[in-house]
Amino acid sequence: MISSYADMRCVVMSYIRMDMRVVLFLTLLTGMCVADSTGNLALRATVVQSSTYSTDVAQRAVDGNMDSNYNLGSCTCTNAEKKPWWRVDLGKVYRVTRVRITGSVEYSVYINGAQIRIGNSLENNGNNNEVAANVGSIPAGVTTMFEFKPINGRYVNILLPSDSAYLILCEVEVFAENDTSTYNCVPMNLALGAKAVQSSTYDHEEAQNAVDGNRNSILSGASCTHTNADRNPWWRVDLGKEYEVNRVSITNRGDCCAWRINGAQIRIGNSLENNGNNNELAATVESIPAGVTTTFKFKPINGRYVNIFIPGRNEYLTLCEVEVFADKVE
Repeated sequence: MISSYADMRCVVMSYIRMDMRVVLFLTLLTGMCVADSTGNLALRATVVQSSTYSTDVAQRAVDGNMDSNYNLGSCTCTNAEKKPWWRVDLGKVYRVTRVRITGSVEYSVYINGAQIRIGNSLENNGNNNEVAANVGSIPAGVTTMFEFKPINGRYVNILLPSDSAYLILCEVEVFAENDTSTYNCVPMNLALGAKAVQSSTYDHEEAQNAVDGNRNSILSGASCTHTNADRNPWWRVDLGKEYEVNRVSITNRGDCCAWRINGAQIRIGNSLENNGNNNELAATVESIPAGVTTTFKFKPINGRYVNIFIPGRNEYLTLCEVEVFADKVE
């Protein structure tokens, strides 16, 4: 969800308009300002799709859950059919400028080649409306933003022009241009690409995997960390300088052993004494469901280092993504 933070660094793109321009970028590469005050217009809106496989109904793509693990029940799926489609009704006409799509970890190919179409007509179920963007492909489990020139429309369709294919969507978010042209900022993930270390490394599941911008929660997807069964295992990210950190998001492993994160502590500060595990306690993780991303909010704590630390037991520590945010980013 897009939020506004008064002192956050903004890169205003207010007057950049190129016909048929499509900018594709990972949503976690944040810090930009965009013309938007409406938030995600698709959230819990009325949706339909060409058919429904099993119980994977169209509504799952607007439930606010960006979990990309198909087996956890938050993704849509049509039958294998000619030109499968999905459509959201925004309720009224907006000047739509961006659509954000989360694909499936397990079945990422079932979005390849899709079209985003926007307009006011329901002719051919809305699939004759204007093409806003073409989806070449979306990496497994990744959330990707498509930006384009403003298109007036009430209906947003995802159409897969294939002779026979399933269409799978784990979340679709729709954003529109603000009439007053005021600017809000996407919160910047301070941990993205930062230097990370951990108490030990099991196999090839390195600490850096938790700050690669990929929330893929399946260990075999090579985007999760994994320590050995250490006594008091820990993971740490160096933000590069001190920030007033006020929330941390953690994506838990989705294919096994979700309980291992139970009791983990989030510690923040500027000391490396005891590998940073003596810094101030910001929050304690009671539990995180398998494959889910949970955000922990707390009073701002000044610190350069953010640790995830499991005290008092021998345990594996696995993290599939850690995101760190602060209200003030200069």
